[in-house]
Amino acid sequence: MKIIVVSIISLLLASFPGASKPNFIVILIDDMGWKDMGFSSSDFIDTPHTDSLARQGVIFSQAYSSAPNCAPTRACLMSGQYTPRHGVFTVVDARHEPGLPHHKIVSAHSNAALSTESFTIAEALKSGGYATAMYGMWNLGRGRDGPETPTDQGFDEFKQPRNLGFDKDAYINSKGEYLTDAFTSEGIRFIEQNKQKPFFLYLAYHAVHHPFEPKPELLRKYEKKARTGAEKRNIEYAATVEAVDQNIARLEAALQDLGLKDNTIVVFTSDNGGNRQNVAPLNGSKGSLYEGGLRVPAAIWGAGIRNSYTSDSFFLSMDIYPTLLELAGIPRPENHILDGISFASLLKGGAEPGRDTIFFHFPSYIGSGAPSSAMRKGDYKLIEQFESGTVELYDLNKDIGESKNLAKSQPVLTKQLYAELLAWHKVTGAPRPTQLNPKYDPQARPVRGRENRGKGGGGADNRADRGDRQNRGDRQNQRQ
Repeated sequence: MKIIVVSIISLLLASFPGASKPNFIVILIDDMGWKDMGFSSSDFIDTPHTDSLARQGVIFSQAYSSAPNCAPTRACLMSGQYTPRHGVFTVVDARHEPGLPHHKIVSAHSNAALSTESFTIAEALKSGGYATAMYGMWNLGRGRDGPETPTDQGFDEFKQPRNLGFDKDAYINSKGEYLTDAFTSEGIRFIEQNKQKPFFLYLAYHAVHHPFEPKPELLRKYEKKARTGAEKRNIEYAATVEAVDQNIARLEAALQDLGLKDNTIVVFTSDNGGNRQNVAPLNGSKGSLYEGGLRVPAAIWGAGIRNSYTSDSFFLSMDIYPTLLELAGIPRPENHILDGISFASLLKGGAEPGRDTIFFHFPSYIGSGAPSSAMRKGDYKLIEQFESGTVELYDLNKDIGESKNLAKSQPVLTKQLYAELLAWHKVTGAPRPTQLNPKYDPQARPVRGRENRGKGGGGADNRADRGDRQNRGDRQNQRQ
């Protein structure tokens, strides 16, 4: 049973919602690289609608996901906490179990779901009088109902792909509907039904996760555009990103038509860094604590948000929780630690928050990522690699690609930062995996996602695939 003390002030706020409270829309993209939007420096993908809105608000040049892969970042967003607080470190399925033959060390246990003891951002806003809804990827608890599902973690309404007729991994259903469009339509319906009271809409799009199944007209556009370019581009990925931009335009139009634009704040970011081909010149990619696995595009715009401002402060997924609470005038929950900081003052025209240190902890294996922990203090980034028992130090101001390890040339600073990282481990209870894996086989290879169909997982929508990509490709060819 969840035990949380909600202040009397929050209960009073819930009784008198009032028109002055801003509405919130949080858009979380899946696997979008840091430079894959126009406002974050893409020179190939067209995202004019989002770019225009972001440039009217606040863009974060130093934005990070709170973890290098899907589930833990979503847990950080929902809880406002660093990963050791909630213990969701990775997606839990057969591919990532501790002690697999390709693991050099035994990785830490990861919770498959966000604990029901966690007081989520949805519960906090709901206690303050907000209607709440989520459409998309939860990935923080299995099952169609029960205490670990979104509707028992603060959301009045929740729909995932299968509820809208989509097979696992499919972007297009048997009716020819596109998944990102379908989620947006559900979001607009929720907004229309709750336009008379404050609402919190969480759109956790499956875009831009592969395997891609782009809209034919957008695919043709980028096929043509790539032929005129100087380098080979991922045209399916580009088309999938632009489809997101089209839907942000739909959301904006709906807010305008309903007279809600002047009372709605939108947050846009991604759950982790992109794939390796999309993150240059950064090192690493999804699953890694190098910059490529953590840096993401992020922007906040809307009602009362300062105009055309770029913040260089470190902004993380877990900061969304306290920021929205302060913007809504809702006190922080009691008996629930918030590691995130509020950017409400900055968003309203105040000073930068002055944060100079952030932490990341990923004691797991996924893809090319291995158990590690990291911190950034100012321009310096320290990474501890648990497999080798070594630390790395980088000056991101001079070496954003993390190519020159300064640990040996700057031993005093390395020792100082490592001590700070270890102190943080102790305070948060972060697991430190060091045990050698007795089953380790250097010839073993990891199980990939498509080899793991139907073997369980950490999300509410994990299940056996009811279709295959060939069938979806046939449907796309028929439409073309």
